[in-house]
Amino acid sequence: MEISVEQKPATCIKGIWFVVLVLLAAGQGLCADQRHPNDVNSRPAGKPTSTVAGASDANELWWKKWDAVVKNPDDPNELVAAKLNAVITVLQNKELEQGAKEKIIDKIISPFFDFELMSKLVLGKTHWPKLTASEQQKFTKLFTERLNNSYLEKITLYKDEKIQLAPAVPQKMGIAISMDVLSDGERVAVLYKLRKADNRWKIYDVEIQGVSILLTYRSQFDDILRRGTVKDLFAQLEKPAAK
Repeated sequence: MEISVEQKPATCIKGIWFVVLVLLAAGQGLCADQRHPNDVNSRPAGKPTSTVAGASDANELWWKKWDAVVKNPDDPNELVAAKLNAVITVLQNKELEQGAKEKIIDKIISPFFDFELMSKLVLGKTHWPKLTASEQQKFTKLFTERLNNSYLEKITLYKDEKIQLAPAVPQKMGIAISMDVLSDGERVAVLYKLRKADNRWKIYDVEIQGVSILLTYRSQFDDILRRGTVKDLFAQLEKPAAK
């Protein structure tokens, strides 16, 4: 099952609900508008998307063989589609245990996010500058762990959906790629915002039905910091995320 994005109307594909979960939209579904469909089943489910030779150790090689093959990393359309395909392949593999799937997906997806920028944006100019360097480092670590856990815990919700990706469009901080997903007759619009960091495209925010993940967290964190202290915020982030 393969996702592709054209520079014309975006392709409609047989996809899965995980897409938003894996790309930080935990707890939601996805779908598409009427762009010409392309049912792709060219790659058998459960086969690695690539085999990368030359890894420094066997374990790293094992993770990398599931990662996406991207011919042109500078093309955000190809990059997003390839990453989604890689995760779909892992989720469809019936021989992998759930714990292994989570680890592989984390390896595939985590480098695709600009967690440092997300941490700064979620606290904003009001709170981020007030943190010491060590506090900023700790917040970034805790916030990253919260985001990772929020999608990994929901991977079991995987099931086949119809998904459409639209071509990237320019934005102030970079580009945006929209996705629509149809789940049980319900459509959900998703928008991935990406920017170039270290010469690589990375996601720094996800919107679901027009609601920004970062702004949602910012509202929560702002309330905690206005009522309490940074230590209170850390204590909340250290608690298990609500399922």
